[in-house]
Amino acid sequence: MDLHAWITQQVDETEAEGRAMLLDPTPLLRRCEADRRILAIHYAVEDGYFTACDGCGTAGICDDWVTENLNDCPILLALAHAHGITDEILASLDRPTPSEPQQRDGRRLGLGDIHATPPITTSQVPAALRGPRWKP
Repeated sequence: MDLHAWITQQVDETEAEGRAMLLDPTPLLRRCEADRRILAIHYAVEDGYFTACDGCGTAGICDDWVTENLNDCPILLALAHAHGITDEILASLDRPTPSEPQQRDGRRLGLGDIHATPPITTSQVPAALRGPRWKP
């Protein structure tokens, strides 16, 4: 369970407690909805090297991730603090890592592979398009 999943679990529990309250739970439910909206913005995205926070975005000439690991997102850490996270809980959470890249079969990619179209040979050119110096 990473930081995002831990906060989601805490929001679910808080919302359930709020609905069970005998008093007006509206402010608590509004807070849970606000937390869910923040969680919807700050989520993990893989780029092959990092499991970064999409909500924090990129910066710089090379579009480096502002937050290279979701568990380091300052917004999610602030939310977690509001839900009572401790240093021990944070240390016990999984740090998201990018999935392993798919293995290639060893051959080089050609232009036809890149564009996902079969290569065209000169024998497939219609006669109407062949010029006076046509060589098949």
